Amino acid sequence: MPTSTFARVGEEIAAFLLAACCAGCDAPGELLCDACRVRLAPSPRESTTPGGLPVVAALGYDDIAARCIRRLKGEGETLLAGPLGLALRATLARVTADGAVLVPIPTGRAAFRRRGYRVPDLLVRRAGGRPVRLLAPARPTADQRGLSTEERAENVRGSMRMRAGIVSTVGPVVLVDDVVTTGATFDEAARVLATAGVEVRAAVALAATPLHRRIIENAPATRRK
Repeated sequence: MPTSTFARVGEEIAAFLLAACCAGCDAPGELLCDACRVRLAPSPRESTTPGGLPVVAALGYDDIAARCIRRLKGEGETLLAGPLGLALRATLARVTADGAVLVPIPTGRAAFRRRGYRVPDLLVRRAGGRPVRLLAPARPTADQRGLSTEERAENVRGSMRMRAGIVSTVGPVVLVDDVVTTGATFDEAARVLATAGVEVRAAVALAATPLHRRIIENAPATRRK
């Protein structure tokens, strides 16, 4: 039996044991039904952060993808990292063909204590990559929801640092996060790495929020170049 089949069977057994329902449509007895899996097929969209860093997102943060990500982050449904990682894999391949280092955005200490895992790192692994933790949280940040682009940039300023003992002669680097909204977090991570002499080539997110799309559509043409 192929490895992928074993993995699928394992997911479904776990779903029944946990009396799970489909994360996408609430169908009983399945972690993710076939119809919802199809709707997680990647549809990459490209943009740039306010600082000009190229960003590729595998999915839109809406509908099935948003529900699955919320279950993964808020309800401990780590098995969903499997199908979500598959969506991320093809998008990562677009920007890492030359062997770029995958650097996840660091997870805050409180979030890590609450979940027991780092979502970006987990997604990278399920996408077949190896996360390299060059960055660590430097201070807590406020909830980003409801903040403007400028407020988000201020909120994350100084929130990350290079991990102690890390050699800065790595690269090129591709940053990875689960969700991108304005791109302020990616810009701050890129700033910290650049200060340490690390080349940041691009950023990849599993999903881009509707707000992110509106920001890009309304941005001056010169910013999108």
